[in-house]
Amino acid sequence: MRNHPWWPWIKRIVLTAFLAVVAFLLVRYARNVDWGEVKQSVLELPRSTLMTAFLFAATSHLVYSLLDLVGRHYTGHRLSVRKVMQISFTSYAFNLNLGSLVGGIGFRYRLYGKLGVRYGDITRVVTLSMITNWLGYILLAGLVFTIAPLQLPPHWKLDSEELRMLGVGLLAVTVSYLGLCAFSRQRRWNVRGHEIDLPTVRMAFAQLAISCPHWLTMAAVPWVLLQGQIDYPTALSVLLMAAIAGVILHIPAGLGVTEAVFIALLSHRVPEHQLLGALLAYRAIFYLTPLLAGALLYLKMEMRIRKHVPVA
Repeated sequence: MRNHPWWPWIKRIVLTAFLAVVAFLLVRYARNVDWGEVKQSVLELPRSTLMTAFLFAATSHLVYSLLDLVGRHYTGHRLSVRKVMQISFTSYAFNLNLGSLVGGIGFRYRLYGKLGVRYGDITRVVTLSMITNWLGYILLAGLVFTIAPLQLPPHWKLDSEELRMLGVGLLAVTVSYLGLCAFSRQRRWNVRGHEIDLPTVRMAFAQLAISCPHWLTMAAVPWVLLQGQIDYPTALSVLLMAAIAGVILHIPAGLGVTEAVFIALLSHRVPEHQLLGALLAYRAIFYLTPLLAGALLYLKMEMRIRKHVPVA
């Protein structure tokens, strides 16, 4: 069935219809929001809170910029650590706001290719970076869902025990990956013409050591902006759920999706105008500010590449 010529069209129609329904519901919800109160809640955020949120956001982006260093070690390409971190940061900034095809993939191919990295190695870097990022996600989601399952709204049919079972399953995935890296005798596979080498267990732990702090510091941003109205494990759980919802729906920056998930899971505990105010500040700090910095860095790299000047 999936090979039938009309199958891709059915998927597009279903996805378009679903997004239209989501957009309609968001617009209808937005009409009932007191945006004056939301604006006031943003303006009332203490300067110390904003500075702390900026610090956590900067740390998260800095840690993410280390992600491609795993790919550098994995492929053995010769670009300097600084160049790799610049490419990783720029790609992530655009990835957050414009989607993975533009940022996470497009910018990496563009910049690595211009700097002389072979396309086969770029593919391996991109693939490993994605695996690294989501490996940390799976481990943290497994831990938080198992140890401190989210207190879901009363009207939800899913209960904490079912969430805990999901967490156990995610932990099993992480353990299986580490076991495969440590004990598998077959270290290389050929997938659609691309050779994939299984990372060593040491590299697998390096992946977790980078990805986990990235997600942890990312979740700290909305937690700080909500000023203690929820505990940190709750903020982490909700952010992890929002992140996967954004990926499933393929909406750049998870626009509207992140807010919808936070409101659905926390509106019974936090006043909605304060929740939306914190989320607007979160977007400005974690998404838009790095996008501006990433755009400037990208222009700098492009100019130096065109002039054949080494990227500093």
